[in-house]
Amino acid sequence: MIKVNLYAFGKIKEDYFLSGAEEYAKRLKKFCEFNVFEIKDQPLKSESDAEIDRALEREADAFFRAIKGEYYAFAVEGKSVTSEKFAEIISSQIDCGKDVNFVIGSSYGLSPRVKSGAKGLISFSAATFPHTLFRLIACEQIYRAFTIISGATYHK
Repeated sequence: MIKVNLYAFGKIKEDYFLSGAEEYAKRLKKFCEFNVFEIKDQPLKSESDAEIDRALEREADAFFRAIKGEYYAFAVEGKSVTSEKFAEIISSQIDCGKDVNFVIGSSYGLSPRVKSGAKGLISFSAATFPHTLFRLIACEQIYRAFTIISGATYHK
């Protein structure tokens, strides 16, 4: 069975986001082995640009220790994709027999090093979302992609 791995910085503290993400994870079991790997986001001593850059680099180090294989990064500056195009990205990975890996940044985004190492940068919107809400959105879109691939009626 294909593995889909979602690497996310930080923990979801809000029960409503967590229960939503868990619901989509449960639904995904029908299609794939779905895993969420939480990576500790780095605390900041201040919100200076230099401190944020240092924290993002420490997060990048942790991510590169955790990831196995190629990955796609969710980033606002990424290529805007429809749900159908996102399903094609997942389907192409499945067709190659590869695990599908995605990464969501912390509240300060992703290190340029993580972005540059990605197979592609994906954006679902030009809007900025809190990273905990975006994790729920990503889980839903991954589920939607599998329903598109399988021809299920969920996607309209």
